[in-house]
Amino acid sequence: MATAIVRSALSRASITVAPRTFVAPKRRFSSSAGHDDAYEAAKWEKITYLGIASCTALATYVLSKGHHHGEDPPAYPYMHIRNKEFPWGPDGLFEVKHNEGH
Repeated sequence: MATAIVRSALSRASITVAPRTFVAPKRRFSSSAGHDDAYEAAKWEKITYLGIASCTALATYVLSKGHHHGEDPPAYPYMHIRNKEFPWGPDGLFEVKHNEGH
């Protein structure tokens, strides 16, 4: 801290003695430590497009392949046992109505 104060005082003293040789110091931020922002943006843009293309190709490949659904279960008569009526009638809501008189 003390060296920074001394350096600041010396730089101010040199400015007053020879103002023609003063060059404003370039500010260096940690986020731009020697990297070109346009280069980084272009790099990530290329990576993004490559990722989109590879994910699209992978999804197309995986979804184009057929898959096995398995066998249909046998239609056992005991699987649709109804011991009491539904509140809306003898048939289910989404089944074909057997009694059209309603």
